[in-house]
Amino acid sequence: MNKSVALHTLGCKLNYSETTAMARMLENDGFIKKDFDEVADLYVINTCSVTDNADKECRQLVRRIQRKAPEALVVITGCYAQLKPQEIAAIPGVNLVLGAAEKFNIASHLKELTKNDSGKICSCDIEDVNIFIPSFSLKERTRIFLKVQDGCDYNCSFCTIPMARGKSRSDSIENVLKNVAEITSAGGKEIVLTGINLGDFGKGYSGGKKHGEDFFELMKVLEAESQIERIRISSIEPNLLTNDMITFVSNSKKFMPHFHIPLQSGSNKTLAGMRRRYKKELYAERVDLIKSLMPHACIGADVIVGFPGETDADFQETADFVAGLDISYLHVFTYSERDNTQALEIQTIVPITVRNERNKILRNTSYLKMQAFTDKHIGQTRKVLFEGENKNGMMEGFTDNYIKIIVPYNSALENKIADWVV
Repeated sequence: MNKSVALHTLGCKLNYSETTAMARMLENDGFIKKDFDEVADLYVINTCSVTDNADKECRQLVRRIQRKAPEALVVITGCYAQLKPQEIAAIPGVNLVLGAAEKFNIASHLKELTKNDSGKICSCDIEDVNIFIPSFSLKERTRIFLKVQDGCDYNCSFCTIPMARGKSRSDSIENVLKNVAEITSAGGKEIVLTGINLGDFGKGYSGGKKHGEDFFELMKVLEAESQIERIRISSIEPNLLTNDMITFVSNSKKFMPHFHIPLQSGSNKTLAGMRRRYKKELYAERVDLIKSLMPHACIGADVIVGFPGETDADFQETADFVAGLDISYLHVFTYSERDNTQALEIQTIVPITVRNERNKILRNTSYLKMQAFTDKHIGQTRKVLFEGENKNGMMEGFTDNYIKIIVPYNSALENKIADWVV
């Protein structure tokens, strides 16, 4: 009998696209896909390791599986698996740990796995991970997360991603177009371009630039040659988001007026400690240009609070800077110490209670900004792409500028782009 498998994603949209790609591979190999809440023969957890909470959540999921399906086999892959394979292998109930180079060979590993295997590790040095594997979340959502870039060469002082995913590398524009065509033919209406450092698109397998290929060129080709109706940029560094890109989006028929631009801090001193590649003034310039060309555009930002050495004055500088920016929402992260990162060398540690308080302050700022942004558009008619049914009988969709619309479920609206009064 074919074995059943259930998969779960921790972390980012890129992880989500990879999990769904793994699910397709397994189904094509004869495995029966089940929901993670169901009893299955095999469970696969695709992990993140950006924060301590992701690590803890992985452990909690393993314990939950043991209670629900004690005879099931458990496989852990993803960033946490690459960074700390020995630690994961020691978790009771874990049968197999797959590193970055092996996650897309998962079908062959699962076919050979037995209950006698315990804490088996299949990994490699991250320096050996040098190929790009495309993935996208087809058939899972109306909005399709399409991975076009992986890895990062930036080495920010707080971040483990280069150690977990390796050097920056990308798909080719030609292959991205093929994947978009497949997504469109399957009924997808919107793609979300995802990557670890998306603006670095164009770096090839050997670390060099592919001739004539960069992120702006990808944008222009997708606009001119693809049939997809809507395109979003998931997240792009402020130093890699050029004025030409912003102007292009303002005139585009496909790229949505929605930008997510990591800030991390509104203090130049803290940005330097983080080893970020810009100052806050550049960030403000990018926001100002977007809003001058697209007053209706939605802009999101990532901010880290409690970074080592962040004084009360530094945090207040960040809070004031964010308050003065014409952005729409924040993703606020509380700094957590990560092994083998340069930030550990900074001696002044911010107490956890202070970090949590700062997080609350900025989350409140985010709530107020999103309310204000939404209120500005009340009564406007905007195009909404409606997604599937919610458990409570409602359905949701997003406007072009990323305002969430929730309405009673109507099958006629599912996977449709409709004019809608906000």
